[in-house]
Amino acid sequence: MTSTPSAALNTPISEYPESDELLTELDEYGVLLITFNRPERNNGWTFTMEDAYFGTLIAAANDPAVRVIVVTGAGRSFCPGLDLQVLAVSANKGDAGGAYRRWPMTTARLIPKPVIAAVNGACAGIGFIQMASADIVFASSAAKFTTAFSRRGLPAENSLSWLLPRLIGTANAMDLLLSARVVPASEAREIGLVSKVVEPDELVATALAYARDLAANCSPASMATIKHQVLADWERTAEESRLRALIAVSELSQLPDFLEGVTSFQEKRAPAFRGLDAHLHIPRSINR
Repeated sequence: MTSTPSAALNTPISEYPESDELLTELDEYGVLLITFNRPERNNGWTFTMEDAYFGTLIAAANDPAVRVIVVTGAGRSFCPGLDLQVLAVSANKGDAGGAYRRWPMTTARLIPKPVIAAVNGACAGIGFIQMASADIVFASSAAKFTTAFSRRGLPAENSLSWLLPRLIGTANAMDLLLSARVVPASEAREIGLVSKVVEPDELVATALAYARDLAANCSPASMATIKHQVLADWERTAEESRLRALIAVSELSQLPDFLEGVTSFQEKRAPAFRGLDAHLHIPRSINR
C-alpha cells in the first residue's frame, strides 16, 4: 500500500457533497470542520455517510481555501463502526465488504492536507480506521477505542494490519487486533494511538486551535510534502528518504512560500503563505 495521491484527488469537484449525515464548516483560518451527524444512531456508518465523507475530503483536497481538516462526531460518539442495521443486512448476505466498493477506507491518508481526528466518544470498526488514517488524533477523556473485527468474525480490514503496527508497534497492534478489547483514552495515549487527551468539553476547541495554528503559520505546500514524506518513507530505505528529501528541498525552494517563510521570519511577522491547489502547487516529488 502506498500513500501516493490517487487519481480521484485530481478530479475537479466544484461543489461539496450535501448530506444530512455530514456537517461541514469552513472558518476564516482555512480550517474545515467535518462532523459525522447521526447522533440518534451514535454516528453509525452508512453508505450515504461514506459517500459524503470521502467526497468531502476529495473536494477539500482540491479547494485552495482549505488548509487543515478536523473530523469529529456529533453527540456522544465519534463513529462506532458500521450501523447495526446495515451490519445485520451485510451479515445475512455474507458480504461484509459491500460497504467498501467505491472508496478506499483510508482516503484521509491520501489527502495532501493535514487531517486531525477529534475523537469525542466511541470509536470502533470503520470509525477506528478513520481515526487511524488521520495524521494527528486528539481524544476526549471519555473516548473509547476498539478494532472490533475479531469479535464480529472478520479480519483486520482495509490494510489496518499494515497501518496499525506502524503507528503503535507490532505487539500493541497484535493486542488490539486479536482481542478487540475496549481501550480507554488514557491507554490509547500511552501506546501512541492518540496524540493528546483532553476533557470532553475542550476537545473540539483544542483540535481547532491546533489546526488554526497550522493554517496560519505553516506552508500548505510544506505540509503536503512532509505528510507525503512521512507516509511514503515507511516503505523506503533511509538513503531513499534522504535522496527524496533533496529533491523536495530543490522543488520547495523554488516556490513563493520559501521566500515568504524566510522574509516573514526576518521581519518578525506572521507569514502569508499561499493556499494549496492540488493541481498547481503540489511539488512534483509528491507524485513520485
